[in-house]
Amino acid sequence: MLDGAIDPGLAGRLSFTPAVPRTKLALPAGRNDLGLFAERDALLVVPEGIDPDVPTPLMVLFHGGGGSAQKILPMMEQHALARGFLLLVPQSLFPTWDIVIAGNGPDRERLDQALAEVAARFRIDPAHIAFAGHSDGGSYALSLGLTNGRFVTHVIVSSAGFMSVHLQEGAPRVFLSHGIEDTQIPIDRSGRAHARLLKGAGYDLTYLEYQGPHAWQPPVAALSVGFFLDDAAPA
Repeated sequence: MLDGAIDPGLAGRLSFTPAVPRTKLALPAGRNDLGLFAERDALLVVPEGIDPDVPTPLMVLFHGGGGSAQKILPMMEQHALARGFLLLVPQSLFPTWDIVIAGNGPDRERLDQALAEVAARFRIDPAHIAFAGHSDGGSYALSLGLTNGRFVTHVIVSSAGFMSVHLQEGAPRVFLSHGIEDTQIPIDRSGRAHARLLKGAGYDLTYLEYQGPHAWQPPVAALSVGFFLDDAAPA
């Protein structure tokens, strides 16, 4: 933890709050571009039958380095449609997230705008707000999730390379997974190291190692959705 002199925005602190009144029309079921940015706009997946005035879980899914919303959508889209949670998929302004390149900046600002847009259209369940991601997106989810535990309740991390947390806030539950055969980001210096740090800091951690390379795994993604919505650690 750094002292109080640090700029919260530079540390990754978001201004978003889910407790705001709805001011815009809800979006239709399916994939929706939010229309916020001319380049690499954020996308929102809306399940069928969502009542915008009834609190609905929200997952924010971050793509990996060199990725896009289209590439990471298969990780969670069908789960969102089947289980009835909103899926917000932002995109980094540059090939990967600003925190990986030079620190929190435009991507944090764009994320705040996207979250506010969703909250203006749907009532969000404050007990179920997850930040999730794979690879660089996993690092981003872990870093921003722990920094914004004031409203982030769950963090779902697949094959993250690092976490950068200067201002901890709240105590989100963490689902951390990593492939034993990952040669791109070896598990000893990433997944296992992160698990030790998180346990030592007292976080409610579910840690899962699986046989596999540097790629998210469908069975593990399914377990993480249960962790998010069912409030139970998977076996």
